[in-house]
Amino acid sequence: MSPSPSRIALFIDGANLHATSRTLDFDIDYRRLLNEFQSRGTLLRAFYYSAIVEDEEFSSIRPLLDWLDYNGYTVVTKPTKEFVDPSGRRKVKGNMNIELAVDAMELAGKLDEMVLVSGDGGFRSLVEAVQRRGVRVTVVSTMASRPPMIADELRRQADVFTDLTELQGKIGRDLSERPPARERGDVRGTTLRGSTTAAPRAEPDELIP
Repeated sequence: MSPSPSRIALFIDGANLHATSRTLDFDIDYRRLLNEFQSRGTLLRAFYYSAIVEDEEFSSIRPLLDWLDYNGYTVVTKPTKEFVDPSGRRKVKGNMNIELAVDAMELAGKLDEMVLVSGDGGFRSLVEAVQRRGVRVTVVSTMASRPPMIADELRRQADVFTDLTELQGKIGRDLSERPPARERGDVRGTTLRGSTTAAPRAEPDELIP
């Protein structure tokens, strides 16, 4: 009798993944990313977390979030908070760590494996807590950048560390689909429910944790 497929959940720190792929200079094809982890077992849920600026007339992240929401992802968002730093510069603060951690702990009892797509060292305690519940944790980030995008403490805590560069051939957007550099981030086109086109590539507003 063959063993049951591994039960997997995918947790994507959207801002962190965007920053990492931008550093490595390749675009994520989110349909291919979903297919990659569906091929590894029974994918119970694929979460994508992103803070959004609500008062802007157009935000480049919104078309991506719409596409993800209609194409197999569970999108979790919250409004960003704006403040002025001591030097008088406008800053936008957006951190989804609590939301991600709550969802992960709630789902942990139903999982064999958690895949965390983030290099944020703040998730080390979450990874440890999920592991105590018998869940194997894979962390996806990169050490290929300088400095590395993955925090050392998070990489050490993970059961498996996968460098995003190892997945580039499987989840990267085809070069033929990649727009010229000056056009990247121009995702103002309409996204349709059930669309078979590749996900738009977003250029989210610069956020600080």
